Amino acid sequence: MENNNTNWCQSVTGIVIKDNKVLLARHTYGSGKGKLIVPGGYVEHGETPQEAVKREYLEETNIVVEPKNIIGIRFNAQDWYIAFQADYICGEPTSDHDENSEVLWVEIEEALSREDVPDLTKKLIQCALNCEQGLAPLPYQGNPSKGKGYLYGIKAI
Repeated sequence: MENNNTNWCQSVTGIVIKDNKVLLARHTYGSGKGKLIVPGGYVEHGETPQEAVKREYLEETNIVVEPKNIIGIRFNAQDWYIAFQADYICGEPTSDHDENSEVLWVEIEEALSREDVPDLTKKLIQCALNCEQGLAPLPYQGNPSKGKGYLYGIKAI
């Protein structure tokens, strides 16, 4: 879904694992067309990355998720992409018939060996599996004039 409120330089995803399966969607356009990828998308202006993950998952898959720790960041001079570990809350996987043609739970080992799952998706699944805690949200007040602030870091033991 395209709108004028999209921040084309900020995008997010969440890796959702339940019962040893990962939620993937078959992409319908661009370089990912026909591939099974983790759902996600662009952040809207005024939206936090966490809010964007929740919105994108609901819009694209009909699944309610709760983003947790950051498990990966891909960036360059033009844009950034944050990957969260996200908890499944509720919902039945349903395609949006726009950005994806199907949404399904795939056994983790199968997802990591399939040729129609891109390398970035495989690496993010591995990060979710191998990361004990990732970068976790830490208490932080931020600047009240800029809205709620977020700080992610390594929790002290």
